[in-house]
Amino acid sequence: MIKSNFHTHTVYCDGADAPEELVLQAIQLGFTGLGFSGHAHSRVEDYSMSAENQEKYRRDICALKEKYRDKIEILCGIEKDLYSDADSADFDYTIASVHYVKKDGAYLAVDESAQTENDNIEKYYGGDFEAYAEDYYSCVLSAVDKIKPDIIGHLDLLMKFADINRRIETARYLEIAENCIAQLVKYGAPFEITTGAMARGYRLRPYPSENLLNIIKKHGGTIAVSSDCHDKKNLNFGFDAAEKIALKCDFNQYAVLSENRIIMTEF
Repeated sequence: MIKSNFHTHTVYCDGADAPEELVLQAIQLGFTGLGFSGHAHSRVEDYSMSAENQEKYRRDICALKEKYRDKIEILCGIEKDLYSDADSADFDYTIASVHYVKKDGAYLAVDESAQTENDNIEKYYGGDFEAYAEDYYSCVLSAVDKIKPDIIGHLDLLMKFADINRRIETARYLEIAENCIAQLVKYGAPFEITTGAMARGYRLRPYPSENLLNIIKKHGGTIAVSSDCHDKKNLNFGFDAAEKIALKCDFNQYAVLSENRIIMTEF
């Protein structure tokens, strides 16, 4: 049983719950660890914390660390996008993620909606999803290189609406993704298997896809498991499915953060 989650959002950004509500939920679930990962202040502010809220968030989580220290290990992390210049020095860990692709001066939301995705690809890429994928994975590589994160967040977020928009992983798409993965593994950060899109009803399976997980395994990468939680009821959503696909792809361990270091844990 997976007893931790390190990708968790609160009312300080785009989550539904106050931090303490999530702590209490985690304790009820028997978690040994809970990491908060508020969206760092970014030049694209649709979903991220304001500079003021980011500091309030940090103080709030640090207070909860002390209050519940005998019941659960709490870490105060931050999720940084390529377009965030927020200082992460005072946080326990970072997740690097890409939520926007910049094209022709416009910031294109990767995971806003299935219709927005289609509209953006048609307008800026002439309907060429693979050209869009090239730019997306280039942004992922740039984000990890810039941030040097502890966890690489939802690697193939651009496939969040694949079931709805009937997108398939073509040979060209897999080549683009593998070129990115082959370069990412040198940073040593685990790739996150996340169930967030499942919890929201967009996908039937976790991502990265099985194909990408096999590529990650081939190149010697490691994994972490999270729910990308935005609502306390989904704190451990689909962890059984994440474990099942990880084992199918020959991963028998996953990364856990504890005392500001990565510990590999058996499934």
